[in-house]
Amino acid sequence: MELFGVSIISIYLAVLVISAVLILFSIFFSDIIHADIGILNPTLLLSFLTILSACGYLLERYSGMNSLLILGLSAIAALIAASCFHFFVLIPLSSAEESLVYNEESLKGRIGKVITAVPKDGFGEIMIESTSGHISKTAASFYNEVIENGTETIVVEVRDRICYVVPYDG
Repeated sequence: MELFGVSIISIYLAVLVISAVLILFSIFFSDIIHADIGILNPTLLLSFLTILSACGYLLERYSGMNSLLILGLSAIAALIAASCFHFFVLIPLSSAEESLVYNEESLKGRIGKVITAVPKDGFGEIMIESTSGHISKTAASFYNEVIENGTETIVVEVRDRICYVVPYDG
């Protein structure tokens, strides 16, 4: 079958290549260009077009079905796949935690336990419990005093990746 003097197989292949290029473009530049319009966001639209054109191309090439039937079957397959992608991938990703990573500023005020004694004018080590596990950090006494193993401490400040701590009374 031909559409506007171009074979339908060529149209499916062109749409497939163009949507693949646009997917790569959206992967690299999605942080710069925010074009999310509810359910018609670019990721869903491009996934729909990619699946539609891939199914259409394969069915046109390897089956003897009518072109309108192929277009309908491809559209149904693309709609089902894009819906699954939306409900099982995009929605859970949008509601997921941003990150489990911590920064040094977030350690201020946290309670830790000394695992290597902190000598006067020296460095020891503390362990801070976190939602993603335990964080071990180099520690120094904020008031230049000795802090023994097992003592609970509170982080007063963080400078040059070193936590300056004081004993925590509870």
